[in-house]
Amino acid sequence: MYFDFPDISPVIFTIGSFSLRWYALAYLVGILSAWLLTKRNIKMYKLGISNEQLDDLVFYVTLGIILGGRLGYVCCYGNGYFWHNPQEILALWHGGMSFHGGLVGVIAGLYCFARKYKFPFLKITDIVALYVPIGIFLGRLANFVNGELWGRVTTVPWAVKFPEGGYLPRHPSQLYEALSEGVLMFIILNCLWKKAYVRAHYGIISSVFLIIYATSRICMEFFREPDQQIGFLLGGITMGQLLSLPFLLLGLYILHHAVQKERD
Repeated sequence: MYFDFPDISPVIFTIGSFSLRWYALAYLVGILSAWLLTKRNIKMYKLGISNEQLDDLVFYVTLGIILGGRLGYVCCYGNGYFWHNPQEILALWHGGMSFHGGLVGVIAGLYCFARKYKFPFLKITDIVALYVPIGIFLGRLANFVNGELWGRVTTVPWAVKFPEGGYLPRHPSQLYEALSEGVLMFIILNCLWKKAYVRAHYGIISSVFLIIYATSRICMEFFREPDQQIGFLLGGITMGQLLSLPFLLLGLYILHHAVQKERD
């Protein structure tokens, strides 16, 4: 048993030369939702961030997502293509964004924001990490609608035949990631945030985010078809697994540091 891929256009509507795609809408809705929820969070818990500073924070995050995501894809998934076609580096409308690269870009942007306003760095990363799962959830749904980043061939009854996947029954790995890295992680992080102890110890939310994302991504890669231009790496691991490992180690280090600081 399997499901045929639903006939959904990646383009929502077109006006003249402008086209709005589901993937772009996912970014817009994700950022807007995170901004509104963060604004409520700041007010509810009196986090000491003004509306003007929050707007600036959103700018740094958005810039980090776009620059980091694109450069991460170019460096890790381009497989030499962009060295010969440098004009394509800025062609975001042709696709190609790396979550790991975007995460590095966001971390860099948050560091600059924290330095500018003299906020504790891990306090800011905790606040932002709470709502990143919204963007992950929407982004993976957009991947599914676009019929990209599909899973490996399988015989599970909920397999989907993707047109670009050779019409073979495959794992809908985009939906797996939407649920694990989006819904599940959102619930866990926001349940932890309600505890005064967690809010008072900067870094716990950030570390849990990194640990959950990296662990989930490493596991989900066993169901996901490796990028065609990359394939499997040494030992049968994928690029996604390789890039997730440093974030897992970083998350464990930050968590250890936060707990150790409490003991001291």
